[in-house]
Amino acid sequence: MAASVEIAILLYQGVTALDAVGPWEVLSRIPGAKVQFVGKEVGPVVAEGGELLLGATHSISETICPDVLVVPGGSTTPGQMVDDEVLDWLRKVHRTSVWTASVCTGALILGAAGILKGQPATTHGYKMGVLRIMGAKPRPDERVVRSGKVVTAAGVSAGIDLALWLAGEIAGRERAEAIQLVIEYDPHPPFDAGHISKASKEVQRLANKMMDDSMPGDQRRLVPKIAWNRFLDLVRTGQ
Repeated sequence: MAASVEIAILLYQGVTALDAVGPWEVLSRIPGAKVQFVGKEVGPVVAEGGELLLGATHSISETICPDVLVVPGGSTTPGQMVDDEVLDWLRKVHRTSVWTASVCTGALILGAAGILKGQPATTHGYKMGVLRIMGAKPRPDERVVRSGKVVTAAGVSAGIDLALWLAGEIAGRERAEAIQLVIEYDPHPPFDAGHISKASKEVQRLANKMMDDSMPGDQRRLVPKIAWNRFLDLVRTGQ
């Protein structure tokens, strides 16, 4: 890859902050990296929960061919999955990108754009069924999954793992390890419930409810449209 690396991280209202900021913290430390937060419009973006402001410094219309694309998830993922302007942009950028990546439910947005058809991928553990419906081959036990130039990460915090992996590919293992040390990413969580396979049924139910409660009602109403779009795609393409 060239000495200068253009990296675009998509932002939208309701994005999960760590999905975007975690990768930024790592990728911005790659020598020659130019990391841009990109949205449909330039301006403030309210993250999931409504209490944190991020900012899109560039619009998708002026972001033509980044080397690396990162698509985060959020409570408003359904809206992005039916936004033709966003999906068309993703397809165009993917054609020329060196790496196309997603964090958490950002994989569902890539799936809606047709980028994950027939490809192994991961997302948040509670969304593996949707990922399958979108045409991907879910890998629920893997934190980062690579398929060609497409790299998907599991839920939220896995975006840091994804970004470190990308840093290794772009700048080499030594630099990636140095970045890991700079941010002191050496997790030893106080609890061991970070994967569905490790969490009790009670914790699973509570986590599922927390995720459901975080999704605005208007986003829930988009689910039938997403299902219909996928049905039409299956009928028309046979895939």
